[in-house]
Amino acid sequence: MTTPSRPDPAIRPLILGSTSRYRRELLERLRLPFETAAPDVDETPHPGETPEALARRLAMAKARAVAARFPQALVIGSDQVADLDGQPIGKPGTHERAVEQLRAMRGRTVVFQTALAVVCQASGFAAEDLAPVRVRLRDLSDADIERYLRAEQPYDCAGSAKAEGLGIALLASIESDDPTALIGLPLIRTAELLRQGGLDVLCQLG
Repeated sequence: MTTPSRPDPAIRPLILGSTSRYRRELLERLRLPFETAAPDVDETPHPGETPEALARRLAMAKARAVAARFPQALVIGSDQVADLDGQPIGKPGTHERAVEQLRAMRGRTVVFQTALAVVCQASGFAAEDLAPVRVRLRDLSDADIERYLRAEQPYDCAGSAKAEGLGIALLASIESDDPTALIGLPLIRTAELLRQGGLDVLCQLG
C-alpha cells in the first residue's frame, strides 16, 4: 500500500471508474453518493506480466484515466485477474471458453488477484492495495460444468464462476481477509483508501 502525498481533507466528489454492475452494487453498501465513469484502458497483459502485476497496473490505470477527466474527484479503480499457477485467466466471453476455464481449474486452487486504486489528481493523492482471494474448486464433472454454465452464463466474470450467485456451488473453500474482494471490489480496503484520501465513510453519515 502506498500513500505518496498528503490528501486534501476537503470532501470531494466520488467516482467509481468502472461500468461493472457488480462493483457498483458493492460500493452502494458504503452509503456514499457516487457517480460512475468508464475508464478507457487497454487491458492487454504485457509480455511476462504476472496476474498480480497485471491487476495492480490496470486498477491504477483505470483510476488515473478517469481522474484525468475529473481532476477534483476521488476516483476508485479496480481490476481482478484470476491466477492459476501464475497464469492469468480473464473473462471467458463465450460458453466454449468458459468450459475450458472451469475444466482447467476443477479440483485446484485459483487465486483471484483483486487490485484497488484511489486517485485524486487535484490533490496528488494516489494509493493502491491488493486483496488476493484463494479459491479451491470442487472436482467438477463435465456435466456439472455444463449445467452451471447453462444456468448462470457467467461469461463476463473472470474465471467463469460467479461466487455471489450459483457459482458458490462450484467451490470447496474460500480464503480471504476482505470478503467482497471475490465479487470485484474489496470494501475493507476501499473504505481504508478513501479514508486516507480524505473521505471517511462513517463521518458522512451525519
